[in-house]
Amino acid sequence: MTKDLVVGLDIGTTKICAVVGESSEDGRVEIIGIGTHPSVGLRKGVVVNIENTVASIKKAIEDAELMAGCEITQVYTGIAGGHIKSFNSQGVIAIKGREITSSEVDRVIDAAKAIAIPMDREVIHMLPQEFLVDDQSGIQDPVGMSGVRLEAKVHIVTGAVASAHNLIKCANLAGLDVCDIVLESLASAEAVLSPEEMDLGTVLLDFGGGTVDVAIFIDEAIKHTAVVGLGGNNLTKDIAVGLRTSQADAERIKRKYGSCLSSLIKKGETIEVPSIGGQKPRSLSRQILGEILEPRVEEIFELVNHELVSSNYLNRITSGMVITGGSSLLEGVPELAEQIFNMPVRRGYPINVGGLVDIINSPMYATAVGLIMFGVEHRPEKKFRIRDQNTFNRVVSRMKKWFKDII
Repeated sequence: MTKDLVVGLDIGTTKICAVVGESSEDGRVEIIGIGTHPSVGLRKGVVVNIENTVASIKKAIEDAELMAGCEITQVYTGIAGGHIKSFNSQGVIAIKGREITSSEVDRVIDAAKAIAIPMDREVIHMLPQEFLVDDQSGIQDPVGMSGVRLEAKVHIVTGAVASAHNLIKCANLAGLDVCDIVLESLASAEAVLSPEEMDLGTVLLDFGGGTVDVAIFIDEAIKHTAVVGLGGNNLTKDIAVGLRTSQADAERIKRKYGSCLSSLIKKGETIEVPSIGGQKPRSLSRQILGEILEPRVEEIFELVNHELVSSNYLNRITSGMVITGGSSLLEGVPELAEQIFNMPVRRGYPINVGGLVDIINSPMYATAVGLIMFGVEHRPEKKFRIRDQNTFNRVVSRMKKWFKDII
């Protein structure tokens, strides 16, 4: 891989997606390769079978390599799941020379990080929200400013050490170095949200197969993140039980005929439902499918609404909501969300990308494209690897602390 290429690896509950991109001179990301494969070894965003996950990663990477005409050795990967917890914190320091330097910015962020975190958890992201210089608020970059007191407000995202370890182990066993681990909702936001939306106040919902990831952006900073442990797979299971058909057929029916808003279904529409055990297929009203899906999607959105209310930022969300992820393609999702959240809602498609736009132009690729954008913006010198002691010695960042007790 040349250093101009960046690969995003979205290890999801229903699919594993590898997208190869390169940064152009105008700041856009050019997509040159895509590889996807069904995900078998994950449940609700967490690895439960390493061997199956590694096999799926290898197949997705092989397809991406073939399309891009390159060898992939390092990736940016996303992390999600119910183990993700986040909170806001702040730190304060005195300015010695009365002019703020970058080292003092690092010091005040470290002060905000000085909080008690359980031994089985570690910080994934430390995201500055704003800085205050002598009570002057709303400062994005205080370097060069004068003052005697510097305060930082940050959003801290933590995750289970074991879950991150297993993700990196799977990538390593597939022959890949991990450049960085990125919260999936943060990556999706990079791909689908405009600066204006982040400034005015927007909720991002990444509606995936295993979980719904929630992120609130206000004043161009992330204010709140949360994970709801339900997703598209729950819809598929409800269809399989309600229509008495197999999981595979239920997934196909959901994608082809599913609607989570019964009012959008025309009267008299029917669908053919395969039976289990070799019996003849049955013809059922499509309205029955809508009656199965609508209550479940309503339940998921009500749980999300509870998160929004508890965040205390609901009254500052003026731009509305953006829903992305593969499950957002279900018919009626934006319309039902508008009814429940009482705000404008749109589907989130990757923006500011070139190359294979016709293929990548889908909410299901938002996280992988966002991982590339994150990688272009935050290109580190280090790579995270845990299977090789010699390579591991090169890791000088937080990941060394993550895994020194495990290895």
